[in-house]
Amino acid sequence: MKKHFSILLIAGLICALGCKQSSQNVDEALVEQKDVLVEKFRPNFHFTPKANWMNDPNGLVYYKGYYHLFYQYYPDSTVWGPMHWGHAKSKDLLHWEHRPVALYPDSLGYIFSGSAVIDKNNTAGFGKDAMVAIFTYHDPVKEKEGKINYQTQGIAYSNDEGETWTKYEHNPVIKNPGIKDFRDPKVFWNEEKSKWQLVLVAKDHVQIYESPNIKDWSKISEFRFNDNPPLGVWECPDLFKLPVEGSNEQKWVLIISHGGESAPNGGSGTRYFVGDYDGTTFTTNQKESQWIDYGTDNYAGVTFNNTPDNKRIFIGWMSNWNYATVTPTEKWRSAMTLPRELSVYKQNNQYFLKSKPIDGFDAMTQSVAKNEISGDFPHKISFENLQHSEISFDAEIKDSLQIVFSNNEGEKYILAYNKANGLFTTDRTHSGQVDFSENYLKTAFQTMNIGTKDALSIKIVLDASSAEIFLNNGEFVMTNQIFPNENYTHFEILPNTDLKIENFNLKEIENAIE
Repeated sequence: MKKHFSILLIAGLICALGCKQSSQNVDEALVEQKDVLVEKFRPNFHFTPKANWMNDPNGLVYYKGYYHLFYQYYPDSTVWGPMHWGHAKSKDLLHWEHRPVALYPDSLGYIFSGSAVIDKNNTAGFGKDAMVAIFTYHDPVKEKEGKINYQTQGIAYSNDEGETWTKYEHNPVIKNPGIKDFRDPKVFWNEEKSKWQLVLVAKDHVQIYESPNIKDWSKISEFRFNDNPPLGVWECPDLFKLPVEGSNEQKWVLIISHGGESAPNGGSGTRYFVGDYDGTTFTTNQKESQWIDYGTDNYAGVTFNNTPDNKRIFIGWMSNWNYATVTPTEKWRSAMTLPRELSVYKQNNQYFLKSKPIDGFDAMTQSVAKNEISGDFPHKISFENLQHSEISFDAEIKDSLQIVFSNNEGEKYILAYNKANGLFTTDRTHSGQVDFSENYLKTAFQTMNIGTKDALSIKIVLDASSAEIFLNNGEFVMTNQIFPNENYTHFEILPNTDLKIENFNLKEIENAIE
């Protein structure tokens, strides 16, 4: 959801009339294109648009063997513009098939963020198993006129598995109550109440609605949290139930994103609350914010509806509004994070969220034989395809730990842990291209307080322009964009003494876009 450009392009005001044809031309080119030209920094196994601008994941839903990813998309430029919903689908969440643009702006506004469900009981009357999208209309004309009610909620439906869409003739289905920031509906079916429910954000809090038919909605409660200082506008909510690991207990999780400078290391970020939900009201005993990712490049993430085995699978936008429009890519801009499975665990009478790569990701990896790796295994090694790899190991730590990825140009991406102060850090100051944005440089050094640990289980996933770090099976996570001018081929763990390394594994990762 674009939130931070205060002046909208005049061209966007007439998008409902003029941009559909150009978007259709892009659609045809994308669907017909068989091969993807792999540009510099184009990921091998993270989702990217074939061309132009992408941000938030939207409408995440599973249906008939396919995971559907809709996303904020501007088909006419590599910077943000009048929002559409792009569309891709996948059988495994890793190999994606690009589909035509799903939703276009119209007279009610741009198509901002939202969600999608499968109406198994035909409650809306659009047809059994209709795919129904619920999204925010953003009216640029009203915004330009200074009105505050320029965001409303609309719906559309598809009877051909998301290929074509019909907008509901009586949109909007939720009108604006007089709130400037009123958006991002996430819908789910409440089995206990046999009703549809949704969470949406209203400036600095969450509102919860319910409906028997996806068309007629009634507000039933609100959730607020006393942030001091305030974290700014709330965005992209999600509400779902998960079992607590190792128990018969179940808890509800509420996810919220924030732009601006709210995240722990600056810029955009996503936090969560673990609590209880009685079908009307969400409550939590949590005293402070917990963050789903402490890196600077995981924002606006939400989870899939209707997944097999009720797994809760999360995907985030792998960027940051502080520099998203100026990252050094050419034909496309922005990627999604690896899909991650979420779980809840309890520690010291508190509840926390874990996130780790989905199980299916292992099928894309293959361990590299030692005879293909040069150097002092495992402390200082070189490998040609390190830039598209997964490195995992367990470390017993006496005082500190440092991990260095580097290339022949002397560029370095550094991870470190200091046992004395409990801080895990990442440093991309000299990782490659960094001068495209002052805000990127300002957040080059990032910290995460994980406390005193005698041992760490570490997994690092590198792609062409990203690093995703999972500590202790996903208890702590950091996601960073990096832009090395030459692929990293060297890896080093320091110190070489007083550090016990076990279960070291270097895996090469399949190219999912070939």
